[in-house]
Amino acid sequence: MATPLGSLRRLVLAPSLHSVSFAGRKFPVTRTPATDRLEMIPQSVVVGFEWGIESRGTAEVEQRLAMVEPEMRGFAYEGAAMAFTVRDAIRGHRTGELILGSGRPHFFLAYIGIGFAMARLPRPLWRKILPDLSDIPFHPTMSWLAVDGYGFDLAYFHTARWVDQQQRPVPYPWEGHPGYFLRAVDQGIGRALWFIHGGRPTAVAAAVARFAEDRRADLWSGVGLAATFAGGATAAELARMRDTAARDGYAADLAVGAVFAVKARHYADFVPGHTVAAASALTGLGIEQAVDLADRTEVERTGTGPEPQYELWRRNIRTQWLSTVVTPSHEE
Repeated sequence: MATPLGSLRRLVLAPSLHSVSFAGRKFPVTRTPATDRLEMIPQSVVVGFEWGIESRGTAEVEQRLAMVEPEMRGFAYEGAAMAFTVRDAIRGHRTGELILGSGRPHFFLAYIGIGFAMARLPRPLWRKILPDLSDIPFHPTMSWLAVDGYGFDLAYFHTARWVDQQQRPVPYPWEGHPGYFLRAVDQGIGRALWFIHGGRPTAVAAAVARFAEDRRADLWSGVGLAATFAGGATAAELARMRDTAARDGYAADLAVGAVFAVKARHYADFVPGHTVAAASALTGLGIEQAVDLADRTEVERTGTGPEPQYELWRRNIRTQWLSTVVTPSHEE
């Protein structure tokens, strides 16, 4: 049950369902059953945020999250993690409790929720924004998804500045790698492009092509992640998008994002049909093959090199995919 203070936090901080809808954002999306389903994702995030921002504690939120349908549950956890991160910036340890509790299967998306909170918090607070998740084997490698979430939020809510004008935020030394920060932001912007254009592969590919060439690889990776995890397009449409990416030399980047999406869905123990279809269309792999590719290319959790472990994992996936699925000529 919400407290009076919780109700006030919700009133002040929670976005409305309309404000995250495609119509509310004025995105160039023609309404179809597929876009209606895709639109449920940001709305599920808002619902999770509302529960997290007004609740007394994690137990009540977890009970509510358990009632969300399996395909959308991770997105609701994303919103709850966002809310708890905002609250923890003042006081508390709710985010860690949620992720290490019932949210463990959805921790990939929980990182993204932390990134949404980053977009609303002053940068000085970012230093302590990540909870202690050392019990999770992919931490801190996959914490770069928080930066991805930050980039997604920028593009989704301030599209003119970050997509149309293609501005870039000031770098931040996330995990000690300020030089990589903008690349992770671009992956999030790529994910946002999938939603901004309602999962229409042709429009998404054209949007990526309008960015500077040195940003497109990470944008394509974000597109692959969103298309595979969220759905919204047919297998035939995805195959044509793959061909477009391949023509421009970005098929492997698209595949890297798709492989990570499969890994996240598989880890949550729910792989919807659209993820199966997208994995096949974008990577040429079945679900178990994609998971195996992610698992056998995984890197150590920590490192001292010039690039973060997350990028080394991405690079390993890219290299292995190129050597086993396609010939180098397809990338020329």
